[in-house]
Order: sequence, then C-alpha cells, then structure tokens
Amino acid sequence: MVESYAEIDIASFIDHTLLNPVATPEQVRQWCDEAERFGFPTVCFYPTQVQQAVEALHRKQTQIAAVIGFPSGCTTSAVKIYEAEEAVENGATELEVVINHGWLKAGLVDSLHQELATIVSTTGQSVKAILETHLLIDAEKTLAAEICMDAGVSFLQTNTGWYGAATAEDVRLLKAVTKDRIGIKAAGGILTFEQAIDLILAGANRLGTSQGPTMLRQRDTLEEGVKSK
Repeated sequence: MVESYAEIDIASFIDHTLLNPVATPEQVRQWCDEAERFGFPTVCFYPTQVQQAVEALHRKQTQIAAVIGFPSGCTTSAVKIYEAEEAVENGATELEVVINHGWLKAGLVDSLHQELATIVSTTGQSVKAILETHLLIDAEKTLAAEICMDAGVSFLQTNTGWYGAATAEDVRLLKAVTKDRIGIKAAGGILTFEQAIDLILAGANRLGTSQGPTMLRQRDTLEEGVKSK
C-alpha cells in the first residue's frame, strides 16, 4: 500500500485543527509549530485564538483559518457576519462557516444563500462551508452543495466532527456534485494514515484533523516495514 501511495504528499492536504474548547495557549503554540515543521498548509482555531496564531506564524507560509458559527451553525446571520469580519481583522485568511442546517431542512434556501454570500463578499477571504453530512440525506447534501457554490464558497467541508465522521462516500458525492469547481474538505474522525489516504483517493483536497503528526509517523512506520521486507 505505501509503495502505491508514496507519491501522495499527505502533509500538503492537512489543515492542522485544534477545536478542543479547553485548548490552552501552549497548545495553540504547539499546533502552529507543528504546522510549520511538517508543512501543513493551514492551522484551524476558534476565533479567540487567531491573534496568537498570527503572531506565532508571522512571515510563515501557513495560513490561519477560523471557525464561524461553530459547531451548530445556529447563531444569527448578523452574529456570524460579525464573527467572520472580526476574525479577518485579527488575521484569519480562511473562514470555516457552519451552515444553518435547520434552514436547509426547512427549504429556506434564500436565507442560507444570503448568509454565506454576505460573508464571502464582506470578508473577501476563502470560505469553507461546513456541512453536517451525518445529519443530512443525499438530496439535502446535494442541495446544500449547490447553494454554497452559488454563494461563492471555495470549499465544502463534510463535517464539524461533533456529530459524525467523514466518509469516502460523502466525499465522492460532493465531488460529483461540484465537478471540481470548488474544493472538498473531509473532516471529522480522521485519525489514521489509512483513513486519510482513502479520503484523498475519494477526491478530498483538504483534510481537517488534529492527528496530522501522528499520521506522518504512521506513514513512516509503514514505509520502514515495506523497506525491511
């Protein structure tokens, strides 16, 4: 397996994510250091941690993402827009916005579209729309993807990680709907190198996980096992 996938630079897919509500400043610093060391493209934090991450990654290539409306997506549009604008003012270069799934299920597509489109236009930054695919049927996933694309998002994300894990099936579905017009981020429950590879092969362009360094160690162990045979 490792020999077959050796050409995949898994580090380049990882958004190094720390969304533990009791995370300390020391952990934020650790995540930033690891992202720089391993070449992860992005770190992802709560908005309160953005300024610290900006200071830690000053003049570094790693981008800084902030979650918005996380994890429920049920704050008002005004609150989400303010939260997004403040995160960008503090230095976030990517925003990960949890959509309002109640609106989606109720068919309030105009409200859902307007909220996302306003965040995209007012911040001018890359927006990842977070779906909670574990709570949606396929028709709702498809509708959400179409609304999010029309609103101008840059990525669709499969899960928050609070209600279910990313699956290759959901990645393939979103990939088929979007037809490579935007990126697909798999997130939620991605703990192993093998899981990461499966999701990448299914079409994920990014992986949201707190286990990036562990996955790289797992990869190295597998490579050593292959070489020793």
